[in-house]
Amino acid sequence: MPRFLRADGAHRRIEGWPLVFTILTVLAILVGTLVEFAPIFLVHGAVEPLATLRPWTPLELAGRDLYIREGCNNCHSQMVRPFQDEVARYGPVSTAGETAYETPFLWGSKRTGPDLARVGGKYPDLWHVRHMEDPRSTSPQSIMPAYAHLLTDPLDIDDLPARLRANRAIGVPYTDAEIEGAVALARAQADSVAARVREAGGPDQLADREIVAMVAYLQRLGRDARAAVDTARTAAGPVAVAH
Repeated sequence: MPRFLRADGAHRRIEGWPLVFTILTVLAILVGTLVEFAPIFLVHGAVEPLATLRPWTPLELAGRDLYIREGCNNCHSQMVRPFQDEVARYGPVSTAGETAYETPFLWGSKRTGPDLARVGGKYPDLWHVRHMEDPRSTSPQSIMPAYAHLLTDPLDIDDLPARLRANRAIGVPYTDAEIEGAVALARAQADSVAARVREAGGPDQLADREIVAMVAYLQRLGRDARAAVDTARTAAGPVAVAH
């Protein structure tokens, strides 16, 4: 009998044993699951964080959650690729070390809008408020939808200690003091963001609105990487000029 017929017969016999077939199927699924998930646990600590990398502040973490909730990462990547035109437009190439505390990471590949990996500090706080409220007011050709509700929806930060505690459980080095004081730290930073917006001629009374968390998060993006570049340049010293 041809081999393929014998193999087919064995397969049909296994299918005729429901319990054996179920056990073998479960084993196959478990092996596949192990192969998929094992690297997540084994790679822990394999990526060295940037020397300048620090965890998100409580308010920035809240803003990151809002960023994910609103689906911003579906249209904006956060990864500067190693190409000359990318570096010229966005800044230093992204590295694994700058996202060592990111779970999940938001590198992305879809660029309906520009990459945001280095957007921190590029625009003032008020620009971001106006842009989120009405994208066309700052970028006339933008196809981004408006997120005006961020200026009116209340900012919920009461669960920030739990959020920081969960992040520490997966390796983000938050201290006990930061966790316990997360709400107070977030409120202080929110007041600062709101004050800068107000002083620049923007809307008042935003300190307890979601927009301040979003702005805080966006203004942080890329700053750790730029700090690493600046530190490296300082350590290298002045460049000698040949005469």
